[in-house]
Amino acid sequence: MHDANCLFCKIAAGAIPSRKVHEDEELFAFHDIHPHAPVHFLIVPRLHLPSMAQVQAEHAGLLGRMMALAPRLALEQGCRPYPEGGFRIVVNTGREGGQEVDHLHMHVMGGPRPWARG
Repeated sequence: MHDANCLFCKIAAGAIPSRKVHEDEELFAFHDIHPHAPVHFLIVPRLHLPSMAQVQAEHAGLLGRMMALAPRLALEQGCRPYPEGGFRIVVNTGREGGQEVDHLHMHVMGGPRPWARG
């Protein structure tokens, strides 16, 4: 399912340029245009889900693949390995949760602290 009006659906489809980090059949990852950390990219499912609030049991595999992909991409993008290094995973949900684009997405942020924001 794809939403023709969704910014992240358009990015995942290649209709809007991005600095791609990863892509496969289900997931697309790209650098955040306003990074809050030295390493900051987003992982989005190609399936249009507005937020975590719409996630159902049938999406468990998809979410698991997003979580499993994050550590590999974090290291590839420059995060130092655990335990001295590391990264942060953030999923904002709804306006009060800080979500700005109505498409489920995972922020992966890392690099030397302190970060300007994050």
